[in-house]
Amino acid sequence: MARVSEWDWGRPEELSERMDAFLVDGAACDKLEEVARPPYDRTTLGDLGVTGVEFAAWKSHHPAALASDVVPLRSPDAAAVPGRVYRVDGEALFAALDICEPLPFADGSVDWVYAEHLIEHVSLTAGTAWLTEVRRILAPGGVLRLTTPDLATYVDGYRSGDTFFSRHRGRMRAAGLGPPMPARRAFMFNQLFYLYGHRWLYDYEELAYALVSAGFPDTAIERRAFRDGARPDVAELDRVLRNDESIYVEATVPV
Repeated sequence: MARVSEWDWGRPEELSERMDAFLVDGAACDKLEEVARPPYDRTTLGDLGVTGVEFAAWKSHHPAALASDVVPLRSPDAAAVPGRVYRVDGEALFAALDICEPLPFADGSVDWVYAEHLIEHVSLTAGTAWLTEVRRILAPGGVLRLTTPDLATYVDGYRSGDTFFSRHRGRMRAAGLGPPMPARRAFMFNQLFYLYGHRWLYDYEELAYALVSAGFPDTAIERRAFRDGARPDVAELDRVLRNDESIYVEATVPV
């Protein structure tokens, strides 16, 4: 595979090819052991030591998480069958799940759900349907923590004369994530919409709208900060690399 730094920002299809190759390489593991099949109720998940689900992750750093991604993990001998739970390399748990499909969990079966930079990859309709499913599977008092690129931050960056954009370009370059990003403000704004498979972008009001549409009370929705939340163990999942561009929002199921 060509090095990530070899793509041309002026040719978005090259970035798409690199991302596809990354998914193929990143979804590899040494061993997959099937441990459960759907549907999953609270007792079944509890027996597995699972209290919550982290979406858009092949492996979670939370000790009681079920990691999930639409791209199945694969070992030299097998590939994860969508919906089934696997123990990965003798440690973490994983299930291949598509957020555009009903989730294979019983009502009120988990205490928390976490998703970082996921909801922007589907349409508003699909995102709201997924949030409705998340609301259903959360137990009373359960917490959903969402992070996604903040559209307002990018609008402010465009208007402010590039303060945020220059910092973000420097951060991406320091992390080794590709060649230097073009300094043009229009490029920095457009890439958020048209690269990376993004389908719908959110500010706080739009995210709150989707959450209310999904059944969360508006009084139970709160804007949070990086690694600050109702459950410190879940907020700790926030990645440093994305904290400059992200909005953090939590929604709680009423008791």
